[in-house]
Parts: sequence; structure tokens; C-alpha cells
Amino acid sequence: MPNGDDLAGRFDDLVGRLDYPMYVVTCADGDRWAGCLVGFAAQCSISPPRFMVWLSKANHTTEVAAAAPALGVHRLTRDHAGLARLFGSHSGSDVDKFARTPARPGPLGVPVIDACADWFVGEILSRHDTGDHIGFLLRPVAATAAGGPQLGFQDVRDLPPGNDP
Repeated sequence: MPNGDDLAGRFDDLVGRLDYPMYVVTCADGDRWAGCLVGFAAQCSISPPRFMVWLSKANHTTEVAAAAPALGVHRLTRDHAGLARLFGSHSGSDVDKFARTPARPGPLGVPVIDACADWFVGEILSRHDTGDHIGFLLRPVAATAAGGPQLGFQDVRDLPPGNDP
């Protein structure tokens, strides 16, 4: 049986090869807008429709999301490398990301990024502490879908993080 360090290294190697979709997740708490690049997200129920998004505890967006009623989930295409860089390599504590990209208030007051044609807003049903991330269980309340080749983790893996992990 391998020791824990060997297992952790092999697990890191395995998940580092995955190419899961990348999203920009946005939220508003009434006073502040926030958003960040997210790779930990997945549909978790078909009927009823549910989606789970995990936000790093170190992230400014998580602080805003703690008081938000909903999250916006924007699917990124390969044309959105600049958005991935903006929302993934800068902290909302230091940079007003929405001053650098057009967005509008959407359903439940959630910021909707104009450049993203594929997005949904989900009401936050529950929050779950899962380690260094908080999981947000969402019930979709509005959605649009247009298509395009998705931006995956392998496309952004070398971006410097906006916050220390």
C-alpha cells in the first residue's frame, strides 16, 4: 500500500491531466459585484435540474457570494482567453474586473457578462464546506445557450492565480 505522499502526488498528476470546462462565476450581494474563474463545477442532478459550483475560500468572490442569493455561471469558449485571464489572474480585492468588461445586472441582480452568450443564473439553495473550497448548490432560474468550442482547464493551466491558494 503506497504512503499518503505517493497517493497525493499520483492523484495530483491524474487530475492535472483532466480538461474540465472553465467558467466565470459572478455574484452580487446588493452593494458589490464579484466574479472569478472557476474550474470546479458540474451538473449534479437532471430532475430537478441542479448545478454545483465550488469557490476557493481564499477568493474575494467567495466573500461576496456568502451574502448573495444567486450565482451567474458563464461558460467560456476559446474566444474568451482574455476573460479567463481577467477573472482568473486578478483579485476583486485589488481590481474592479467589471470596469474592464461590459456586464449588466441580470436575474436576481447577478452580473451577466455581455461577451458570454452561454450563461445561467442559479439561486443558491445551499452552501457546503468541502475543504479549501465552498460548494454552492444552484437551482437554475434563467439561461441562454449559443454554443462554441469550450475553454478547458488545459487552456488556462499556466495562468497565475489572482489569490494565493
